[in-house]
This record gives sequence, C-alpha cells and structure tokens, in this order.
Amino acid sequence: MKKVQILGTGCPKCRKLTEHAQEAIAGLGGGFEVVKVEDINEIISFGVMQTPGLALDGKVLSAGRLLTAAEIGDLLRKHGG
Repeated sequence: MKKVQILGTGCPKCRKLTEHAQEAIAGLGGGFEVVKVEDINEIISFGVMQTPGLALDGKVLSAGRLLTAAEIGDLLRKHGG
C-alpha cells in the first residue's frame, strides 16, 4: 500500500488537503494510506518550507498550496500507479 503524506502542522489548509486527499483516494478505489506529518522538524526533513505539502512514499509532490481532490488524483495516478 502506498503512503500519502500530508505535511502540515494542523492549520485549516492542511486539514482541507487531508480531506481532498481522502476524496481523491476514494475516487481511485483505494490502495493508499493517508498519514499526517505534523512535526515541524520532520516536515523540514522533506525539504518543505511552506505548508501544506503532499508527499507520496517520501517524495514531495506539492508544497505551499492547497490542491483540489482532482489535482491530487492526477498526481497519484501519475506517480503512484
């Protein structure tokens, strides 16, 4: 199972990105696990300086913007199979 990581400290945009990621995954039929990364040091270790961020299995796909469910779905199809 692929791991979708939401990088953010819990701000409203980070929570909304989590919702959008869950919608996207449901649209893809599953196969992904959503993990929230809220520790600022761990977020920085990804190289992310602006939240929210989205990573797939440790690879950052987006940072600093709130993606729609459709955009997340496209990224997951492109990078996650």
